[in-house]
Amino acid sequence: MNCQELRDHYELFALGLAEDPERSEIREHLGRGCDVCMAEIRKAMELMAIVGATVPPVAPSPQLRRRILASTGYEQRHFGWTILAAAAAVLACFAAVYFSGRENQYALEAQNLREQLRRQTIEVTRLNEAFAILSGPETTVTTFGAGPAPPKGKVFVNPRQGVLLIASNLPPAPAGKAYEMWVIPKSGKPAPAGMFQSLADGTAMHVQRGTVDPAATAAVAVTLEDEAGVAAPTSTPLIAAPLGR
Repeated sequence: MNCQELRDHYELFALGLAEDPERSEIREHLGRGCDVCMAEIRKAMELMAIVGATVPPVAPSPQLRRRILASTGYEQRHFGWTILAAAAAVLACFAAVYFSGRENQYALEAQNLREQLRRQTIEVTRLNEAFAILSGPETTVTTFGAGPAPPKGKVFVNPRQGVLLIASNLPPAPAGKAYEMWVIPKSGKPAPAGMFQSLADGTAMHVQRGTVDPAATAAVAVTLEDEAGVAAPTSTPLIAAPLGR
């Protein structure tokens, strides 16, 4: 059954009076996290709570109570409809809170999935850009760093695709800081070429798309700057890769 076919049975389900197959169908919908059924059951529970809290209790007369209890063989018990209504109201409030929490949980999970998908999309795009530079017939490569301690790696430059930096031994930047890459011309001021962070293992990959003239470029460098980025280097380069032209 679909949610439209179950719409007349939500209140009965909330009262515990729904019968199969509708009862089983609603349970199945709730079990798989059906947003429509969860919202409708929550509204039904809230309605039951309102009804239970607003309808005044009706107490039977002592004579009628004794007569009914005597006819069933039970002794008189001090159990009125007020307790039943209060219990129903508590149950309804609990259910309303429960289903509201489930809705918030599913919304949070959906948001997390969307964020993961966004990050994966960005990563796939970055890898495609890096591959375009690596596989370009005009790409040149420069190696930087020596020994186990300093940052080391390679810089790939493609006149049409841009610059690709792959580094290791580059520790994660301190809080509030990030690495900034620079394309340094043979004459003129260094041009900012994007911000990036290294991973916990000290590796990093950064792509700056766009055209670049290797013949007019002296080097590619990396400095540690404020994470917002700066227009000109403010610290000594941690990486300097001369292009050799």
